[in-house]
Amino acid sequence: MNSTEIIYNFAKSLDCDVRKNEPMSRHTTFKIGGLADAYIKVTNLSKLRKILVECKKNNASYMLLGNGSNVLVNDDGIRGTVLRLDGDFRLITLVDDTTIYCGAGATLAYLCKFAKKCGLTGLEFAWGIPGTVGGAVFMNAGAYDGEMKNAVHSVSHITSEGEIGRIEGDDLKFGYRTSVYRKNNCIITGVTLKLKKGNPDEIQAKMDDFMTRRTTKQPLEFPSAGSVFKRPEGNYAGALIEQCGLKGKLVGGAQVSEKHAGFIINRSGATAADVQNLIKEVQSTVSNETGYNLECELIIL
Repeated sequence: MNSTEIIYNFAKSLDCDVRKNEPMSRHTTFKIGGLADAYIKVTNLSKLRKILVECKKNNASYMLLGNGSNVLVNDDGIRGTVLRLDGDFRLITLVDDTTIYCGAGATLAYLCKFAKKCGLTGLEFAWGIPGTVGGAVFMNAGAYDGEMKNAVHSVSHITSEGEIGRIEGDDLKFGYRTSVYRKNNCIITGVTLKLKKGNPDEIQAKMDDFMTRRTTKQPLEFPSAGSVFKRPEGNYAGALIEQCGLKGKLVGGAQVSEKHAGFIINRSGATAADVQNLIKEVQSTVSNETGYNLECELIIL
């Protein structure tokens, strides 16, 4: 019995939702990806801690997957275990008049609705971003001049050894599409957010405005992983790609969106190889013609 099978059986004994050879195309917004050896939904901190300790004990590889909205899983899949936070990790509570605690597995959409219902402003920018709260904090997601760092007070996590911890303030090291969690190998379990009192109608109006902008400018009708490239200093990735005549460029089933050149879409049965080859072609062309080197925002697993 290999280490992944040991973890699979252990998680099953904890009454987790466990699956073998799970297609990752079912769990990514790109609708692309091969099989994961094991896929486990973990519903509370106690079970997560036990699984991580067991992984450490058996030298078993694992990775956390949120809503799969900023990733591309390779066609040969993922060796080892994929963990998904569910159950208690999706709960949201109002701590006081302006403070929310949110489990890392909750979606940004659910969090935005909760904040609006409580009359709290500061998260409108996140309405329409299709990720989980944990994933959004991990990469300091942002849009329309807003970022998670402006709302996050502290982040709770668990280490690979099963130790519980918390980081707050400047120690979170938020930057453009990054945070301390990019490098510390901890799993984000929950987030405390500090917001401001606002008018629910005005909050809804702002959310509606941002959603209208998304639907009119972004190719939401096709599977994608959002913006593929980070914004280069002094310019915009989409503008550079369009300037190079790459809008609509096809490689296999992957295409540079005709609606927004910063997006690559799964036009028709695209493979991960199609997407990666298209990314390389875009990077090479933009570099040669403009001198800008486009860095991937997309995480390739």
